[in-house]
Amino acid sequence: MLVLEGAKPLDVGIPAQVFANRASMPYEVRVCGAAPGLVAGGDGLSYHVADGLDAVEWADIVFIPGYRFPDREDPPPAVLDALVAAADRGARLAAISTGAFALAATGLLDGKRATTHWHYTRSLAAKHPLVRVDENVLFVDEGTVLTSAGAASGIDLCLHILRGDLGVAASNHAARRLVAAPYRSGGQAQYVPRSVPEPLGERFAATREWALHRLGEPLTLEALARHAAVSPRTFSRRFAEDTGYTPMQWVMRARVDMARELLERSERGVEQIAADVGLGTGANLRQHFQQILGTTPSDYRRTFARGE
Repeated sequence: MLVLEGAKPLDVGIPAQVFANRASMPYEVRVCGAAPGLVAGGDGLSYHVADGLDAVEWADIVFIPGYRFPDREDPPPAVLDALVAAADRGARLAAISTGAFALAATGLLDGKRATTHWHYTRSLAAKHPLVRVDENVLFVDEGTVLTSAGAASGIDLCLHILRGDLGVAASNHAARRLVAAPYRSGGQAQYVPRSVPEPLGERFAATREWALHRLGEPLTLEALARHAAVSPRTFSRRFAEDTGYTPMQWVMRARVDMARELLERSERGVEQIAADVGLGTGANLRQHFQQILGTTPSDYRRTFARGE
């Protein structure tokens, strides 16, 4: 994690906690700055970092937490050079919130989609016109460069990275540890200020939790709306605003994720797993696996099965 002047404490803390050094996680976390020593942060906090930019040379993933006043001036040239060198050797660079400004200053986002905190999206677009700024998403994965919106969406980005690296079981375990939603669509809209409050968010969260415990049963739009105590039309509209998916898209992805976890953690056959998660047949499971993940259940199991 590359901590810059004015770094925001929550942005620094999220990847530190998600990827923390522990027996269950195959990561080693280091916190660095432009130089070892004290880095003045935002919100009245400072950070004592043990490493300088040499840690960027070592890392497979470099997180750039957000920092104060990103639209005023770019980070020092040595920092930008270190990020470019890391990208050149194949490291992934992941910016949280306004950390996208540092990433954009390297030129690595030119021609690519990116996002940042909604308050700064226009500033990012104005300062770096070659970046395709998307203000209506929680995070953007462009392969080797990833960006996320405000601090909480940094959790979504970290869990997204974990799913790709270690599989859905590890990601879900981390989400439970953080008491966070196991997944939110990167395409979900940011929570920008609204003049009218949205009173149904908690009710829909309860409905999502209810559905997660019943994935093996028939789940229809009408049943979900009935649980949420709203009309199907209202439920569909508000649900998409909350999650970035239609209700049935979300149910399908939840079923595929449950299948992923069973493939990782059990020896059940594809047909049995398909029945357990409400997809009926192995052929149906394979079809949706291919559509959503671009792979087959068998290949997924070979990649992420426990002990491999």
